[in-house]
Amino acid sequence: MKHVRHPLAGIALLAAAGAAGAYPIYGSEDTGIRRLEGARLAHEGEVTGRQKVAGATLSVEQVDLRLLGRGDLDLPPPDPEFTASLRDLLGAEAQHYGLAVLDLSDPGAPRYGEHNGDAARNPGSVGKIAIGLAVFQALADVWPGDTAARARVLRETPVVADDFIVSDHHKVRFWDPASRTLARRPIVVGDRGTLFEYMDWMLSASSNAAAAMVLREALLIKQFGHLYPPLPERASAFFDETDRGALRDLLATTLMEPMTRNGLDLDRFRQGSFFTSTGKRKVPGTSSVGTPREMMRFLLRMEQGRLVDEWSSRELKRLLYMTERRIRYASSPALYDAAVYFKSGSLYACVPEAGFTCRKYHGNKMNLMNSIAIVESPAENPRLYYLVTLNSNVLRKNSAVDHQTLATRIHRLIEKRHGTPGK
Repeated sequence: MKHVRHPLAGIALLAAAGAAGAYPIYGSEDTGIRRLEGARLAHEGEVTGRQKVAGATLSVEQVDLRLLGRGDLDLPPPDPEFTASLRDLLGAEAQHYGLAVLDLSDPGAPRYGEHNGDAARNPGSVGKIAIGLAVFQALADVWPGDTAARARVLRETPVVADDFIVSDHHKVRFWDPASRTLARRPIVVGDRGTLFEYMDWMLSASSNAAAAMVLREALLIKQFGHLYPPLPERASAFFDETDRGALRDLLATTLMEPMTRNGLDLDRFRQGSFFTSTGKRKVPGTSSVGTPREMMRFLLRMEQGRLVDEWSSRELKRLLYMTERRIRYASSPALYDAAVYFKSGSLYACVPEAGFTCRKYHGNKMNLMNSIAIVESPAENPRLYYLVTLNSNVLRKNSAVDHQTLATRIHRLIEKRHGTPGK
């Protein structure tokens, strides 16, 4: 099937994207994610490809949860001085930002600052972390005491792209181990991978098509339980023949209920629907929303091992580890030596305006950018450890560069606080 990019409707432009490159590059044998082998060989100079920055080369074992045993830790009250410093970084348009920063570099004295922490905006592709949570929750519900069985389902379940993927333009990496060649292209109907590979494509390349297939599989796990995966024709018949109201209820149970079960507030952070038009048509959903404070609580609970369980939280964190070309917030040069666990999402739209040219990430009607990040710097032996959640809607400004700039400023602020000035 030839991939066809949908034309723009009028001059309005809408885009959603996120981080590029996740899961430690030395994890291909454990996960069966073939892309990781290509990334490792490129880094080691055995095949052509991009070298990794210093912070992107941790082993699987080094990527771990840092707050295990700290389940008592909740967000402290915002520190007025820290909050004022963060607000100053945002400049004259601070009212268009929502920002939360939790500095855990000194474990005995966590410091929290936020500006417009309840700023509720569409989270864009950051909502894909909620799909990741939905999969891990569904797996745990079916195999509650057997993480080996859950890992086997992720590693061995074949997933073949069907019309749920229509439509998406994001490119993913297809690695052929036999020929040692890498292809980078959008997913098309018929593309085959494991459930783990589709989860990696969803979070590493922010593929909407992959997210659609992962959410489809989460619904099937919830529906079929120990009989998952059903035969392909049985799965197709389920979605074709089941009442749309029943599918809507199944989506809510599968995608949104795990958020509340894991202590999160759906009114402040939720992914309400599929990321593709066909997925939304087949399975009705609702709106999506994210606030910096509630997205921060998601990251905090993950670090504590409290999203489903310790195993699920750890695997989700590994899926967020940046190991390829870093973009947006994560592309700050100040973070090159840091391990960064990252997701971002963009939504922008343009309307006619004299003297204005619509460009990517420069919307004049809407220009949303969301970033979540855990930073451990330097990666091998962190002296700095902090969590950031950020959303913005600054019109006509390159929001990708804006978040990169803020990442540098926030890092320098954290360095100054702990007496580790940048080089």
